[in-house]
Amino acid sequence: MSSNKKTIEIDDSGTGDLVGDAFIGFHVIESGELLFKRVPVQLYRKNNIKNNAPKKKILEIVKKGLNELNYKKGIDLIKLCRGDCFDLVRDYFKEQGIRYEDAAIEGVLQLAVEGRLIQHLRNLGIRSRSLTIESGAKRYFVLFDWVARKFPQREKYVKSGFNGWQKKWKKKAIEKYEKYQKKRR
Repeated sequence: MSSNKKTIEIDDSGTGDLVGDAFIGFHVIESGELLFKRVPVQLYRKNNIKNNAPKKKILEIVKKGLNELNYKKGIDLIKLCRGDCFDLVRDYFKEQGIRYEDAAIEGVLQLAVEGRLIQHLRNLGIRSRSLTIESGAKRYFVLFDWVARKFPQREKYVKSGFNGWQKKWKKKAIEKYEKYQKKRR
């Protein structure tokens, strides 16, 4: 009977990035099965962020993903990324008595879900060679620069509900855009 037990890892990518959709990835360690779900960029707009829309969508995605992977309560183990985007998921798991562990997700799933994000960003038109699966400041500024270069056309791809964007970075992007425009004249 124990051979039917699964370990399901769940990780995110893009939830803290400036641009584009976010992704939730699932990995069944025993079978190698991978599953990805998308969190649309629109959920990261101002009122949606205030209403916790991204976290609500992530909870919905996790429920659907576990169902698709035939998760068996009390048998299977879930390893959940520690990110705060999963706060509502953790609350739900506790309410439902679902066994899980907070985990640092590395290896197969992390590479796959970050790869999915990079593929999405490339499809938006981000061509910089500096765009890699490594999240953090370097990736932030690659995305910021891409937005600033054609700000009026690209602002719609920004997760504009984040306080940092509203208070600081939007203004800086507009200033940088205006400098690019002057250089082109």
